[in-house]
Amino acid sequence: MATATSTLFSLSSLSASLPSPAQPAPASLSLRAVSPRARLSASYAAFPIGGLGAWAAATPASSGRWRRRGLEVVCEAAKTGTATGRRPDSVKKRERQNDRHRIRNHARKAEMRTRMKKVLKALEKLRKKADATPEDIIQIEKWISEAYKAIDKTVKVGAMHRNTGNHRKSLLARRKKAIEILRGWYVPNAEPAATS
Repeated sequence: MATATSTLFSLSSLSASLPSPAQPAPASLSLRAVSPRARLSASYAAFPIGGLGAWAAATPASSGRWRRRGLEVVCEAAKTGTATGRRPDSVKKRERQNDRHRIRNHARKAEMRTRMKKVLKALEKLRKKADATPEDIIQIEKWISEAYKAIDKTVKVGAMHRNTGNHRKSLLARRKKAIEILRGWYVPNAEPAATS
């Protein structure tokens, strides 16, 4: 379990937060100095009546002399309270939602890729087929329609960006048009027949 980071404070600010003699004193107060040279561990009862300044002057200086005026020892105290390491329920709920959405989005994208591959393989077979007829493209157009539907669904739920969806639909349309041009079933820029 990770320990909580401690709050830094000085002894002068600590003296202001200590209880007055009229209030009941805590059993003990333990301070640990951040500086390796200044080791400080004392009980609350060890403080003399004159306050922390007098206590610091009376304490034997193991790490050099401490002056009564301007004494600043940086210490840290362990935080008390809600340092349990528990994650809030909202984090757990978000993780459950992410797992559910990831599985659902993966299924939609897999379906879309499967339908696209089906169309592309059929178009490749049609390109290699020697005796292809214009009626062969009708079944492929139905598969293209199903692939478009799968792509649109994937974009709608947010599993894929709409520009990516448009790019993939454009890919299928271009491949189909290339086969039609190759076979002579479609002439680009041809004027439509005049109707009377």
